Amino acid sequence: MNYIGKNFSIEKVSAKTLAKKYPTPIYCYSYKKLKKNILNLKKNFKSFNPLLCFSVKSNANLNLLKEIKKLGCGADVVSIGELMIALKAGIKPSKIVFSGVGKTSNEIKYAIEKNILLINAESKSEIIEIEKIAKSKKKVVDIGIRLNPDIDAKTLNQISTGKKENKFGVVEKIFLEITHFIKNSKHLKLKCLSVHIGSQILNHKPYEKMLKIIDKIIKKTHHNFEYVDLGGGMGIPYENNIKKLSYKKYSHAINKFLKNYKTKIILEPGRSIIGNASVLISKIIYIKKAKNKNFIILDAGMNDLMRPSLYGSKHHIIPAIKKGKVIKQILEFVGPICESTDKFLTLKKFQKLKEKDLVVICDVGAYGMSLSSNYNLRPKPIEILVKGSRINIIKKRQNIKDLI
Repeated sequence: MNYIGKNFSIEKVSAKTLAKKYPTPIYCYSYKKLKKNILNLKKNFKSFNPLLCFSVKSNANLNLLKEIKKLGCGADVVSIGELMIALKAGIKPSKIVFSGVGKTSNEIKYAIEKNILLINAESKSEIIEIEKIAKSKKKVVDIGIRLNPDIDAKTLNQISTGKKENKFGVVEKIFLEITHFIKNSKHLKLKCLSVHIGSQILNHKPYEKMLKIIDKIIKKTHHNFEYVDLGGGMGIPYENNIKKLSYKKYSHAINKFLKNYKTKIILEPGRSIIGNASVLISKIIYIKKAKNKNFIILDAGMNDLMRPSLYGSKHHIIPAIKKGKVIKQILEFVGPICESTDKFLTLKKFQKLKEKDLVVICDVGAYGMSLSSNYNLRPKPIEILVKGSRINIIKKRQNIKDLI
């Protein structure tokens, strides 16, 4: 995704062409970038060949999941809906891991019936519920226990999941108690130690610390885990001055850990696969002059892309067509939603803009459409996948009449 001449293009299709064919806002994905990201992960971690389970919560588009499945990935799911769509995409049950702190009895029953690879349990109560259901079905269920390692992943508080004050996983003492409980169960088989310390992690050091804690815990359990699920959280640079996560250093840390264990590694990448493979094309509705800045009012709002209002996160905004020199001006890019938090970015310089111009919001593939809503009774945008010069509609824009 780059400029071809003056036109920003997704592979061989310009944003301008797409906006002529379809009403904005438009979520547009690059197949080439999606494939490159998956192959890059496989290349960097090939020394131990992990099972890559795509984090469906980051993007649950059925057609994207089908492409991700063809590229050899499994799925990490956190609800019955995500499990159902992963199966519908053709992902094998033997490549699906079910995580999450609040699995209902119906969700557990469904997962057991589908013979998925693992149910990663997050409390003793959940273990007891799984055992009860397994007993009623006269089955032995493969499970993992999610450890809370009390690690600060140095990410946003809203997406940190590995500290003791977070709701996820169990502390060491409970982990050891549950391990003992499962060993005495006729209907549960402990296959996995699971952990996930947060999202948008850009430094390998929290992962190194996590692996050292896992090593200590495994030694205390005296149990041979067939799998160690290291979760996901591998970040992408949303801003130019941010360093990328070193896959090489993370891979080295995992290899060091594996010298002591014969276990299969599971990784659950989401953002690192789909995050930078998509842009959101939006049109300027109005330019509203204020005292010290201009409001650039877009037809995309926080209902279409919630990350900036939810986390205070930043996404690059660039012109769809380069028209001239960059000039100094304070511009605040906002949406049409009736909330003051409906804003994307404030910039101090940009090319001169006029109403009806197109802009491109970058790196929206992860937690873009999956967090979108119908707030203000707005239909969700169209989703398009570009392969070279071919345009594939992978989800139609919602019809407002259907919503009403």
